[in-house]
Amino acid sequence: MNRRIGSWTAAGVLGLCALVMLVPLYLVVVNAFKSDAVIREKPFAAGPGGLSTHYLRAALSSPDYNVAKAFGITVLFVVLVNALSLVLAGPAAYVVARGTRLWHKLLLLVFLAGLFIPGQVLVIPVIYVLRYTGLMGTIPGFVLYETTLTVPLSMFLYVGYIKTIPRQLDEAAQIDGAGRLRIFWQVVFPLMRPVVITAVVLHTIGVWTDFVNPQIVLGPTSGVYTVMTGVYAAIGLHTTDLSVVYPTLLLAIAPVLIFFVIMQRKIVGGLTAGATKG
Repeated sequence: MNRRIGSWTAAGVLGLCALVMLVPLYLVVVNAFKSDAVIREKPFAAGPGGLSTHYLRAALSSPDYNVAKAFGITVLFVVLVNALSLVLAGPAAYVVARGTRLWHKLLLLVFLAGLFIPGQVLVIPVIYVLRYTGLMGTIPGFVLYETTLTVPLSMFLYVGYIKTIPRQLDEAAQIDGAGRLRIFWQVVFPLMRPVVITAVVLHTIGVWTDFVNPQIVLGPTSGVYTVMTGVYAAIGLHTTDLSVVYPTLLLAIAPVLIFFVIMQRKIVGGLTAGATKG
């Protein structure tokens, strides 16, 4: 009886949490097809009479928000950040995971410390470093900064997973004459597919939804807008016109939302694989 009450309580709490999370999404989706007057009068109404795709089409052709350009730039950032993060964190995680000395553990602690430092704390030092190196307001500077932010999480996931891969595979490849770098890329890396997919999904969502860092590092004067900073630039001139705000927001979040729904099983699978494998 107590177990059943506990299950109902847990289900109720989860349902309430899901409702709280879904209400804002519902408002964005429904109000993306309404006029400003209808949104203000009936924000929760979903009747077919007041819905129109006109506002969504207007947002797609808005001169203040070039959707295709913003999507293209953001996808470019996502690809570059994921590729650099994998190239840097993968081999480093392999060395740390296979290492048995004290400095290997200390090095891992240094990387993991990055998980507990708020991004806002890093903004001022990063600005000084980027200005000193001449990368402030440039795409390479932004990509390097975003890549740096992904490394701690990648190290956390990769090191835990690599430790579950038998060392005998490394030893067999070493007998065949393979070096450590070749062992990692040709033997270990193919086995890391679940955790690599998990890291890529999480980094993709992080880069896509990031607003503060591109706004600060790239800045409005660079002319380079990601999806989120593009939304800000678009609705900043029409903050009172909700028929512009909601369709623009929907266009910005729809791709990453669909991506998350498709890949959410990969995230769970990758996070739990290291705990259950071997």
